[in-house]
Amino acid sequence: MSHRSQSTAKILAWPAAIAVLGALGLFAALLGDGAWDALAWLGLGIPSWLGLRGLWR
Repeated sequence: MSHRSQSTAKILAWPAAIAVLGALGLFAALLGDGAWDALAWLGLGIPSWLGLRGLWR
């Protein structure tokens, strides 16, 4: 069986996307109320859910 290595960009794509989503959630939390609160909940909730899902497996 041969081992194929993956590129660094492919390996780091999902962690980078999760980090950007969390940073956008924090930024939205600082901006204001109303729709910004909903964006903050999504931006911070999705990375938290993904982390907990990984722990449950």
